[in-house]
Amino acid sequence: METRLFWIGVSMGLYAWLSRRWGKSQRLNTRGGAAAWHALFLGMAGFAAVLILVLSLETRIQAKSLSPGGHRDLIYACAGALVLGAFGFWRGWRTSAQTEKRKHCLAEDLEWADTVFSAVLLASVLMYFVVQAFKIPSKSMLDTLAVGDHLFVNKFIYGVRIPLTDKRVLPLRKVRRGDIIVFRFPTEDPNELHCNGSQYKKDFIKRVIGLPGERVELRDGIVYADGVRIEPQYGHMEPLLARLAAPRERISPEQYQSIWEGRELEARLGNMMRDNFGPVTVPAKSYFVLGDNRDESCDGRFWGPVPEPYLKGKAWVRYWPPNRMGGIR
Repeated sequence: METRLFWIGVSMGLYAWLSRRWGKSQRLNTRGGAAAWHALFLGMAGFAAVLILVLSLETRIQAKSLSPGGHRDLIYACAGALVLGAFGFWRGWRTSAQTEKRKHCLAEDLEWADTVFSAVLLASVLMYFVVQAFKIPSKSMLDTLAVGDHLFVNKFIYGVRIPLTDKRVLPLRKVRRGDIIVFRFPTEDPNELHCNGSQYKKDFIKRVIGLPGERVELRDGIVYADGVRIEPQYGHMEPLLARLAAPRERISPEQYQSIWEGRELEARLGNMMRDNFGPVTVPAKSYFVLGDNRDESCDGRFWGPVPEPYLKGKAWVRYWPPNRMGGIR
């Protein structure tokens, strides 16, 4: 979202700059030129409005969310740009017959472009470097976070990300066990299926359980890191729910590690490793994450570790609903 907002802001800034440059040279001081320029502005506005609307819907719809790998958001946005752009040309042509009305229309577009440029660019910078809003879409983090909780994500605590790179600078502290983190699902393949669908480019929220180099496993639903039991400090299980037995398929430790890191364990074993998982070693610069609602969470047991480049930030504070406002631990 923040990247798209950034480019929307840049495009509006470019429009405003060209409007001032060409306005002085009288290039737009014709009925056709003014109508076309007004059409371009409304087309850009339509593209931005539809894109933001679709991206917002994608983060709120759960199992029926629009496919983030199919570029539907861009298709819908282009359709919005064409519709509003056509309307803009008609409106510009109708109102630009007189010189004064033509100048007023162009001046109004320029004022709006300046406003959008400043507001959207500031919002994108804040979302990229400082804080981002997030809504809990599922029951995987109960009882810590409920479905529909709105929270802010601290994006600078683990370091400020350098744009267009995977590097972070000026970290306040390292990732710790127990941190609740928000991250982009760790895959670059839009056709890769996990948790009953494609998770490509979707944001997930889970709790860090295993740190780089640690050996983690679950035995009868209980989590161990380097042989030390870390339950019940993190997570919970339904006491009356039957525990699943360990998978019967014999897989060597080396194969198990490779299959898990390759995000193929879910396809190989299904749900059978829910309560008896591993042991696996968390790769360098990666993390093993689980949902607090251990029995109803599609997490690192099924699709592998979370490498650092996919990390977005730490869950910080819940701001909605009012009766649940406060810090998150």
